[in-house]
Amino acid sequence: MKKVSIWISAIRLRTLPLSISGIILASCLAVYNGVFEWRICILAILTTLSFQILSNLANDYGDGVKGTDNANRIGPERVIQSGKISPEELFNAIKINVLISIVLASLLIFIAFGVKYFSLALVFFLLGLASIVAAVRYTIGKKAYGYRGLGDIFVFIFFGLVSVIGCYVLFAKRIDHVVFLPAFTIGLLSAAVLNLNNMRDRLSDTKSNKITFAVLLGEKKVKLYHNVLILLAIGLSSLFGILYYTSPYNLIFVIAYIPLLVHLRKVNKNNDLKLLDPELKKLALTTVLLAVLMGIGHLLE
Repeated sequence: MKKVSIWISAIRLRTLPLSISGIILASCLAVYNGVFEWRICILAILTTLSFQILSNLANDYGDGVKGTDNANRIGPERVIQSGKISPEELFNAIKINVLISIVLASLLIFIAFGVKYFSLALVFFLLGLASIVAAVRYTIGKKAYGYRGLGDIFVFIFFGLVSVIGCYVLFAKRIDHVVFLPAFTIGLLSAAVLNLNNMRDRLSDTKSNKITFAVLLGEKKVKLYHNVLILLAIGLSSLFGILYYTSPYNLIFVIAYIPLLVHLRKVNKNNDLKLLDPELKKLALTTVLLAVLMGIGHLLE
């Protein structure tokens, strides 16, 4: 039982809701346009969760074997760092998770496109492989992009554009203009979650030679960057509400702006990196809240 709890900690449950926020929003847009299908929704959620778990395991492995996760790190203790799971055990779990991800992605693509939309199926199969590679190569390998200041870009692309636009295409077999502003909004807030994580670990990452975008920017500029990400997300979601307005109910997502602005106030005043850790969960859950309310609000008339 103790071993099970250790593996659950390696999976990082608190990161999972954020990973499916784009799927939830895309599904609501699909419902509105009459193209929603439950099988696709459920498989999209399972596939996305498998990708996120793969990313979490790979991140633990990469940072663990590189020595980045050490006593200087502020965040939660990782499983290799603690010695509770060996690198070999974790690497085997990563390989199993890769197989699970491939099976789920293949099943999702087949259910969504069959043989009728072969070109789309091929594109999404390649996109699935790219997602798996991106999940693994964030911290694993000599050229891990998470160590070269590129993590934010990849998170924006996969958590925002691929998650929202890609999921909608699974339903509709086409791209509609309604998906772009939501995709950018979720992508920006997801990048903000990663930035907050890297902001918290900036000093320890610098000592470990993990060059995140937060390390490149430095203490003052990284806060400015964080403000830009969140305020731009607020602006784009507001524009979405205005452009597709049919009822006051459409705008219920502005409720999520309150915790976002409170969060920014705390980050801007922060001088103790340890106090940023609780903000991670709050920002991630607020992103999920915004996605849900944007989706539901779009359905209400």
